[in-house]
Amino acid sequence: MPKVYVTRMIPQAGIEKLKEKGYDVTINPDDQALDTSELIDALKGKGYDAVLCLLTDHVNAEVLDAAGSNCRIFANYAVGYDNIDVKAASERNIVITNTPGILTESVAEHTFALMLAISRRIAEADRFVRAGKYKGWAPKLLLGNDVSGKIIGIVGLGRIGSRVAHHAAGGFDARIIYHDLTRNEEFEKSVGAVYRETLEELLGEADYVSLHVPLLPQTKHLINAEKLKLMKHSAYLINTSRGPVIDEAALVHALKKKEIKGAALDVFEDEPELKPGLAELDNVILTPHIASGTEETRNKMAEMAAENIIAVFEGRTPPQLVKPS
Repeated sequence: MPKVYVTRMIPQAGIEKLKEKGYDVTINPDDQALDTSELIDALKGKGYDAVLCLLTDHVNAEVLDAAGSNCRIFANYAVGYDNIDVKAASERNIVITNTPGILTESVAEHTFALMLAISRRIAEADRFVRAGKYKGWAPKLLLGNDVSGKIIGIVGLGRIGSRVAHHAAGGFDARIIYHDLTRNEEFEKSVGAVYRETLEELLGEADYVSLHVPLLPQTKHLINAEKLKLMKHSAYLINTSRGPVIDEAALVHALKKKEIKGAALDVFEDEPELKPGLAELDNVILTPHIASGTEETRNKMAEMAAENIIAVFEGRTPPQLVKPS
């Protein structure tokens, strides 16, 4: 009977799929992320055939070795897999999978929620009312900015970036500009988007900059102090990709100095820690990495991770196989 270790409680839909196949499923009883040493201790000598891991699990060569020669797959409960040493896994004949595609709508919706919330000062207004400061309508009370008709800059034209652009163009009559390593003329026709060859061009033009790039060595601190200075003073920055894509300390400085008008972040450079001063700023909205956090999406993610494990045990290629670069 195959043995599966789940590093943290996930929606029951995925657990049930594994149990229905008769697998022996062990779940970390503590609903908190395991650090590397804890993960090694949880795996070493246990003879697990599969590990269903999370984005918060740092799966390096030492962890892979701790899993032992029985282990055939680490199924990542996430789209991104920057938490896993895929090359080291390949060298040990361990399959790596992820959960792409099903997060697209949820993350795109959350991106737009952040965009609207920061531009219309929703969180700030909520705090204002709760504090008893609201004394009646006033013509200049908490003025925000429109999204309709503005220039939305999409950085990274994957599934999520494309969907955000679709909502912006179709629902808000926004003008779309985008930057990616490759140009997509079909996308341009579908939403009336315009390609910008350099990030610098996009940053200087956009009213809203929405980040949708994977975390790679070349994208770490993609938005730094120099890049922030290229943005309009009236512009907003939205990040639902990965925290280290932004130099968070530089962003705090830019927000304090009003170099940009505001930012909305769902991810952070050193999660769950925030850079000093970030939480005290009124011109930033912070959510705790919940862009994919809907019941529908998280259930589908659990099922997809389970299906990848089942495929490996049944001798099939898992549907969401991650190939080493």
